Amino acid sequence: MKRESRGRMGAPSPAMVAPSTPIMMEQDPNLNTEAYSRIDDNPFHRVATAPLSTFSVDVDTASYANLRRFLRDGQLPPKDAVRIEEMINYFSYDYPQPAKGEPFSITTEVTASPWNDKLQLVRIGLEAPAIDDAKVPARNLVFLLDVSGSMSSPAKLPLLRQAMTLLVNQLRPQDKIAIVTYAGNAGLVLPATNGREKDTIRNAIARLEPGGSTNGAAGIELAYNIADQNRIKGGINRVILATDGDFNVGTTSEGELTRLIERERERGVFLTVLGFGMRNLKDSTMEKLADRGNGNYAYIDDLDEARKVLVKEAGATLVTVAKDVKLQIEFNPATVAGYRLIGYENRLLRDQDFNDDKKDAGDMGAGHSVTALYEIVPAGVPVPAAKVDDLKYQQKPAPAPASASQELLTVKIRYKEPDGKTSKLLSRPLANTKVELAKTSADLRWAAAMAGFGMMLRESPHRGNLNWVQVQAMAKGAVGTDAEGYRAQALLLIEQAVKLSSKTQVAR
Repeated sequence: MKRESRGRMGAPSPAMVAPSTPIMMEQDPNLNTEAYSRIDDNPFHRVATAPLSTFSVDVDTASYANLRRFLRDGQLPPKDAVRIEEMINYFSYDYPQPAKGEPFSITTEVTASPWNDKLQLVRIGLEAPAIDDAKVPARNLVFLLDVSGSMSSPAKLPLLRQAMTLLVNQLRPQDKIAIVTYAGNAGLVLPATNGREKDTIRNAIARLEPGGSTNGAAGIELAYNIADQNRIKGGINRVILATDGDFNVGTTSEGELTRLIERERERGVFLTVLGFGMRNLKDSTMEKLADRGNGNYAYIDDLDEARKVLVKEAGATLVTVAKDVKLQIEFNPATVAGYRLIGYENRLLRDQDFNDDKKDAGDMGAGHSVTALYEIVPAGVPVPAAKVDDLKYQQKPAPAPASASQELLTVKIRYKEPDGKTSKLLSRPLANTKVELAKTSADLRWAAAMAGFGMMLRESPHRGNLNWVQVQAMAKGAVGTDAEGYRAQALLLIEQAVKLSSKTQVAR
């Protein structure tokens, strides 16, 4: 059956490939139109009335790289730019590899809360199996590049060209890469080209110049057409969108865009979104597009980050090993009075969504790890939440016999194989065995430090007695081996945040 074409293909527009006189859009350097979705910190819940906590995994790292950009530029990031789960998940952790045939390993740990001595802190970690570079499936990659006038600054298109060149160096003969650009009109700059033809690919990248306004929707449509036409059965089929997210011309309805991306997701073409630049970054748009496309969202603020995302972590970025990964935590009322999930505010699911295989959720790539932290209110301790009157027509549910086990909670995970339609279930209980914070793993203490870092930046109402001195001390004591130096870099960012926060307090 002939498939209806969704886009028009033709020769590249002259404005797309090496225009002799690029059309530059002048922007007021002081104008800031960055957009972030509002985040309200998760509240505490009583186990008696809400025993289940359900959410989708999140492997995005954009928030950490973006707030790093703010701090390096001498500014505190906007509160809504701080997604704590992405700060935690930016870093790798020493989780064990999954047992043979298993999609994840599950690590759990419990200790005293560093910022509230009446509470406990639980870490839940998932690790997907790593993949050897030689075993990475053939790749059909379509780069969809924003070359509009807003991409003219050094931190945007010039950095994007450098980032793409890093990936080109990793291409193999079995790989294919195409380049679609958009600015006013969408154009095919490079048809699907074999990975061995590196000079041809590099020349196409070098010719990219900014100009015109942004028609992102037309570009996405054309990019998916190219990906479909060059689909590799059993391979990696992915569109990689690189932009500042400023979709301002053309069919820009978010509903239409996300429905297109969802259709292609079901056909096996996934989407990765790479954000660039500042002042007109549309963070909220890019995060939503990546979520709908079974992909991930990373922010590229320098060449080192480009190398991390596109070279060092290419397996995790491009090779999906499990999709629609959901977690559901059931708390034992005999040992837990209340709980609060730290972060993941825009990943929350309804409890019934856990068993609904039609409900989309996050995906994990080869070697990806996901960490979640819960604040736990032990049984007998008041839950810091608004009081709810006793019910008039119902009695409180009686605890089940299993509550006598003294388990704190049970972790349940649902996931699908990359090409699967039906989810599978994993389950793991966590015993009520609290360890002193100083005796826990460096990984738990680092995750707690990053959570504290985020809560201080957000001025979270749940930060308890936490202060910047404690955040610095926690982080310094949990650097560990730090082979890549990412944790040492975070210490410098915390130090910068302390200085900027002090100035802000004085100004107030």
